[in-house]
Amino acid sequence: QVQLVESGGGLVHAGGSLRLSCLASGAPLDYYVIGWFRQAPGKEREVVSCISTSAGTTYYADSVKGRFTISRDNAKNTIYLQMNSLKPEDTASYYCGTRKYGVVFASGCPIEYDNWGQGTQVTVSS
Repeated sequence: QVQLVESGGGLVHAGGSLRLSCLASGAPLDYYVIGWFRQAPGKEREVVSCISTSAGTTYYADSVKGRFTISRDNAKNTIYLQMNSLKPEDTASYYCGTRKYGVVFASGCPIEYDNWGQGTQVTVSS
């Protein structure tokens, strides 16, 4: 069982940047696809980005493409989400999830995930 802990959220002005981290324990992440998701109040959880096991393939939702960058450091068992040019509509709780042996396509991320973190809040003021 993989345990995930997100960090790096906070309050930032529009146009600012944040770097989220997702630290995993309990198992090496080498064989896991990692996804970042977000959920705003009153809305369903949506995928933000995901990254393949080798980091060779990434996917971004259209709403964040060109502004967010996902990366992974398997040696540190950590996944990052660099968020630049933040907008008020990026305000949400952000979660990371793992999918063992999942596949990432340029067109999308795996649908089901095995483990989830507790989330970190990102608030972008206008």
